[in-house]
Amino acid sequence: MADFDEKTAETKNECKCKDCGAVLKFAPGTTSLKCEYCGAQNEILSASEPVVIEELDFDKYLASGTGDAETQEINTVKCVSCGASTTLKPNVSSDNCPFCDTPLVITSGSATKIIKPKYLLPFKIDSKTAKDSFRNWISDLWFAPGDLKRYADSTDKINGMYLPYWTYDSNTSSDYIGERGVWYFETVSYETTNDDGDTVTETREERRTMWYPAIGTVANTFDDVLVLASPSLPEKYTRGLAPWDLENLASFDEKFLSGFRTESYQVGVKDGFEKAKDVMAGHIQQSILQHIGGDEQRVISVNTAYHDTTFKHILLPIWLSAYRYSDKVYHFMVNGRTGEVQGERPYSAGKIALAVISAVAVIAAGVYFYLRHKHGA
Repeated sequence: MADFDEKTAETKNECKCKDCGAVLKFAPGTTSLKCEYCGAQNEILSASEPVVIEELDFDKYLASGTGDAETQEINTVKCVSCGASTTLKPNVSSDNCPFCDTPLVITSGSATKIIKPKYLLPFKIDSKTAKDSFRNWISDLWFAPGDLKRYADSTDKINGMYLPYWTYDSNTSSDYIGERGVWYFETVSYETTNDDGDTVTETREERRTMWYPAIGTVANTFDDVLVLASPSLPEKYTRGLAPWDLENLASFDEKFLSGFRTESYQVGVKDGFEKAKDVMAGHIQQSILQHIGGDEQRVISVNTAYHDTTFKHILLPIWLSAYRYSDKVYHFMVNGRTGEVQGERPYSAGKIALAVISAVAVIAAGVYFYLRHKHGA
């Protein structure tokens, strides 16, 4: 990443009590940090202030390498197994990666300069609720290995994480070449056999399509196209955590991070926009089909220009469990705002085999009794 001249800020995901100096933890669903030792309420003042969303100019950022982006310096450790870069827990000498459960080499921690998040969604779902969701999810799995339930009873296997995201706004103009299909019907003759066994000729209406050239331009406006700025988790499941209530974004405040871990982004602003284009392409395609009209549509080529593109860096909360089973890593995630659950799961080969054998036995028994009854009759 390019060097930045802007003033940087440092965060360690650690806040201290204003009265006794003890390390505080943000309680999901609140706007203050209550000290576990002296009981003092440490208000998060920014939570009561109106939030004015400000976007950063994408083209200006690309041209200068910085734009108006404010930066910060964070302490992270990079996992040698999955490559995730996460914040360090304070005062620890050993830890495991929250994304793949691999032991982390704490000595590999380093200070990293990144674009500072402007906004975040604070946690609303607490760890107890997330753990209950994990247990319920595992208990409902068909053909899951029996020892997974013992794993679910381990209360220290779920981590509160803030994941890095980019959001993009853009106005698009798409020139397309395609074809419009219009249905019409033709009467055709065919031969068939009637009830008397004679061959007769009958007619029926068959649908045909007449194709006409279609050329045009469609315009679209996109707001807050969300892109996960990390490859650490399978996108299939992170997409399933949506929707996110981005209308409730809070201004970034380190107090919201206290007691949680934060992953730093590994997908840059430019590469993130390429991912955003993939998201926008589907909507652009639908608008082109609608613009072509007719009964059927074909799109031959599309050329899209992007205007007035802006972006911002935000953090979104999830509860994450990464567990290993038979040398493979599985992920379980809970949306820290809504409680939406997504997860990967292993299967028990023994249970599946037993189910197949049981099914075959039931079918065989059914056939046996059917034949016995038939012959007895």
